[in-house]
Amino acid sequence: MNLVQLLVSKGVLRETDVPALQAAQKGANGKPIHSVVIDSGFAKEEEVLPVLADHFGMELVDLTKVDVQPDTLKSMPTRMVHRRSLMPLSRENGTLTVATGDPFDVYAIDELQTLTGLNVHAVLASPREISRLIKTHFGVGGETVTAMVQDRKEEIELLEELEGDDSELAKMAQEASVVKLVNEILVEAASERASDIHIEPEENTLRIRYRIDGILQTQALPPEITRFQAAIISRLKIMARLNIAEKRLPQDGRIKMRVHGHEIDVRVSIIPMIYGEGIVMRLLDKTRMVFSLANVGMLEDTNRVFRKLIDRPHGIILVTGPTGSGKSTTLYSALNEIKDDATKIITVEDPVEYQQEGISQIQVHSKIGLTFAASLRSILRHDPDVILIGEMRDLETAESAIQASLTGHLVFSTLHTNDAPSAFTRLIDMGIEPFLVSSTVEGVMAQRLVRTICSECKIEFEPHHPDLPSDFPGVSDGKATKKLWKGAGCRKCHQSGFRGRTGIYELMVSGDDIKELVVQRTNANQIRNAALKNGMLTLRQDGWRKVLKGITTVDEVARVTASDIIG
Repeated sequence: MNLVQLLVSKGVLRETDVPALQAAQKGANGKPIHSVVIDSGFAKEEEVLPVLADHFGMELVDLTKVDVQPDTLKSMPTRMVHRRSLMPLSRENGTLTVATGDPFDVYAIDELQTLTGLNVHAVLASPREISRLIKTHFGVGGETVTAMVQDRKEEIELLEELEGDDSELAKMAQEASVVKLVNEILVEAASERASDIHIEPEENTLRIRYRIDGILQTQALPPEITRFQAAIISRLKIMARLNIAEKRLPQDGRIKMRVHGHEIDVRVSIIPMIYGEGIVMRLLDKTRMVFSLANVGMLEDTNRVFRKLIDRPHGIILVTGPTGSGKSTTLYSALNEIKDDATKIITVEDPVEYQQEGISQIQVHSKIGLTFAASLRSILRHDPDVILIGEMRDLETAESAIQASLTGHLVFSTLHTNDAPSAFTRLIDMGIEPFLVSSTVEGVMAQRLVRTICSECKIEFEPHHPDLPSDFPGVSDGKATKKLWKGAGCRKCHQSGFRGRTGIYELMVSGDDIKELVVQRTNANQIRNAALKNGMLTLRQDGWRKVLKGITTVDEVARVTASDIIG
């Protein structure tokens, strides 16, 4: 009985799917039948692999629970790892156990036995998990560095033509192996949902880290990658249309590319450091971003109050928080909520991160005098109803925003403050008169991003109450909850227990008492206490609500709000 018949007999495949499967196999370029079944969506990997293991009499191994020893890795020829996708798992008494995702490839096992002189015992595992382990132990880009890869279709499509350069440095950067290596770094980052890539030269090595869900994660790299450092940096400079000969000054550029059907905008920043040029790339995946207040993570009561704020005809609404706290996403979501054919919306940004239909967006160019303040003065002649200022950086910009709100416009902007009440004192410190601040600022939203518990491995547990923070609901009176949630760790979340992020919010609406305190130049703590009496929830308190709802964990909220002062 062949595998397809076996899968049908086991109920994994339907008889009616067989003709379509055969047609799919014809266009699969020799891909094994079980891979076609999985990749084409006829059945799930976890359904097919047990049948395949039984068919070949092989042991099926879950690689998420395997710990590979360094000595085992040394006994494996690197070219066999990449060319044949074989992952060594253990070596005992002259027997090398390797994981394969293709039991049909018996020649690979024979070749490995010949190369190592060991008895090779093959076990079956998920091809995706094998690929993950190979990247973990042999390094991202190791496939290219060893130059033992099979030719495959280019995974990155650049959306802009690159400029030619005949210099020696440019020729080195354009070599096929270097191009492929840089592409692998970018593809891996996009696949892992990384928001940033950090390429950091050190004395004897090159370090690459991806920021995933707000946390930097170091990528394993083959030691040989250090030799390609100059070529990697030159290749990225060419892609970002920068001067590859300039190594003494900082440079900023941009790469537009498409990866696996996703259009990604990459902001490139290069700064000279002691051991070479350091690169940080911000990845903006346009196809994944959905700007809607329903998706940013506000709980119902916060959402209701915020919607009332953004429906006001004039005034200033501020969103505050550190870099990378989701301020732009919240503002874009708010604009999309109020956008319609009867409303003229103009934004001034540096840079314009996401292009939005129905909104007029202006890119700041400080070098030629097109600053936030200069743009604002011109904007008012375009008869807008709503204005978004990317950031209130200085007195001139803040004054222009105040003037716009006083003349009947609704103004959105951001500030870098740790909490909502501090926004008032920051504007006064900039030089704005307190009576102008109190009469124009209608509300301030402070926010942070916390990682959300992975839905695939989410489990319930009973917390040890003495370990809970003293301000956690119910701790002070001994009535703390007996039910919380956490992620156990699985292949989807790379054993972290978290996948994705959501916002926690501190929304302060300017009431009469707060306006009075602002006019009196009161400090932020007193404004905060007044806001708390009016029902404002702090970032930390909003975080605890999300913990009790099973969205995130106590440790995650405590980490993100460690500096918060509870009133």
